[in-house]
Amino acid sequence: MLDAKKRASKAAARDPARTRESLLQAAFEEMHKSGFRGSDLETVLRKVGVTKGAMYHHFDNKEALGHAVVDEVIAPIMREKWQAPLRDAENPIDALIDIVEGTSLEPEHVRCGCPLNNMAQEMSPLDEGFRKRTAKLFADWHVAVATALREGKGRGMVRKDVDPDETATFLIAAYEGYISLAKCFQSASSLKAGGKTLARYLESLRPQSEDRASRGRRAG
Repeated sequence: MLDAKKRASKAAARDPARTRESLLQAAFEEMHKSGFRGSDLETVLRKVGVTKGAMYHHFDNKEALGHAVVDEVIAPIMREKWQAPLRDAENPIDALIDIVEGTSLEPEHVRCGCPLNNMAQEMSPLDEGFRKRTAKLFADWHVAVATALREGKGRGMVRKDVDPDETATFLIAAYEGYISLAKCFQSASSLKAGGKTLARYLESLRPQSEDRASRGRRAG
């Protein structure tokens, strides 16, 4: 066992960037499952196969590691799920429905919930670094949805009376609410039902002519 630890430490010394990335991924998995305060650094270190000294070479303390998890792991997850599809979307309503309906129903994901919302709920009242970071990710998410809806209005794909900012706030709150309920009840079916409800709401944002055309496309 000692020889294995020595070999892992030597490997970490040879490739510090890879070690840092491995620490972030292992810490994310542990924090997503157990929360920041409930996560165990020893478990993270065992997963990566490095010593505390190797971790402290990259992160001053557990809080710094947690902050990096938000910045470098959770932020890209949110950008990939929301910002990227909306940025490239021809029709924002179609894109939003696809995102919502594409939410994972895997037992592990239902059990653990949304990593961003988990971290915000747990740590925002306790640590300003976490609060500012999670608030920024929610703000970026809101901007992406509101911008897509606003541009959709300009192209005649979203009803003229829709307020993009209010709608984005409602969508994010409702989506996170369904994920939190599914996590609490450990129920993929409740999350699936919530996705269908949100999809119907999003359909209602289309102009009448576009709504009829969309129903025809989906029926076909």
